[in-house]
Amino acid sequence: MTKFSLKKLGPGLLFAGAAIGVSHLVQSTRAGADFGLGLLWALLLINAIKYPFFEFGPRYATATGQSIIHGYKKQGKWVLVIYFLLTLATMFTIQTAVTIVAASIASSLFDLTTNTVTWSIIITGLCFILLLIGKYRALDKVMKVIIISLAISTILAVILAIPKSEVLSLQQIIPSNAGSIAFLIAFMGWMPAPLDISIWHSVWTVEKNKTTTITQKQSKFDFNLGYITTIILGIGFLSLGALVMFNSGESFASGGSQFASQLIGMYTENLGENTKIIIGLAAFTTMLSTTITTLDGSPRVMHKSSQLLTGKKYKHGYLFWLIVLMIGTIGILLFFISEMGMLVKIATILSFLTAPFYAIFNYRAIFSKDIPKEAQPSQFMRYYSVMSIILLIGFSVWYLTTL
Repeated sequence: MTKFSLKKLGPGLLFAGAAIGVSHLVQSTRAGADFGLGLLWALLLINAIKYPFFEFGPRYATATGQSIIHGYKKQGKWVLVIYFLLTLATMFTIQTAVTIVAASIASSLFDLTTNTVTWSIIITGLCFILLLIGKYRALDKVMKVIIISLAISTILAVILAIPKSEVLSLQQIIPSNAGSIAFLIAFMGWMPAPLDISIWHSVWTVEKNKTTTITQKQSKFDFNLGYITTIILGIGFLSLGALVMFNSGESFASGGSQFASQLIGMYTENLGENTKIIIGLAAFTTMLSTTITTLDGSPRVMHKSSQLLTGKKYKHGYLFWLIVLMIGTIGILLFFISEMGMLVKIATILSFLTAPFYAIFNYRAIFSKDIPKEAQPSQFMRYYSVMSIILLIGFSVWYLTTL
């Protein structure tokens, strides 16, 4: 890969940073611990189903020079209103969930303090300063380092675990009881990420284009690189959970700090104390990347949505929503710190149930008359997308009928 092409990378790695978080470290590891490799089918299937709708975000931005939020507005103001309300309803819970996990891991790794709320405030504050001072450029550069570190440490951890574990069955499992189905939907809800991150991706693509011109081909390569990375690391964390924890007789705690200590402790117990730094680095960089990108993504889209809904320009709109998200996150942390498991479960299930909304309107936006024919997806992708929408709706109905 040339230096020129490396310079073009950015939004796809930000997408990977946002995606590789709770879905991988918590949900994928738990899936491996509880089902072995039995839910590998679900991981691969949901990545395949969601692929077109994630890809439509940067494609729209590259083709029009605008984020796909504009595509929502053009389909009717009511579509943008629904999106605005959905984001407002979920952004605090999502940010809180990822911050709790990041803070819990930090408290287990570092001797500064074991108070998870204190760590949450420290991490949120550091991310806030980075975004405030460095803006998109700093985020772009930092994420390249984090994703590379994450990939290396995760792959090393899997390699170390293989010789010390029994050979696992590749037999796939379809959950049948309500509890297992609920976990499956939660697992798929954030795997590889909630579909609304496709909107963030389109906004990041517009920001990247302000400093570096990106062609449709380069944008797709950037996206595919980020997407493939999320799949590989998802399989990595699923494998780690299966290799280290499956049939161990252990169960995860619901509290944040307990979960993090248990996670790192079980890995180091089975793989050796000298692997703690590798496991810790993989876990912490996973959640740090998600915390930074989610703290940036939600305020960006809320700012853009507010401007389109009101028809006004807000000079400090991004800063306003960034502060609102910080305050809301810290506020929720004070009340839900002991219920990390339930918080993550609610957020992931909600993300899955709203996935058909984003899929349908991303589809309509990319195949609208505003997109030049040469920039639209192929006829195969059109049929692929329709089938994926049907499957997303089917999974949602399946879950709702099991409640």
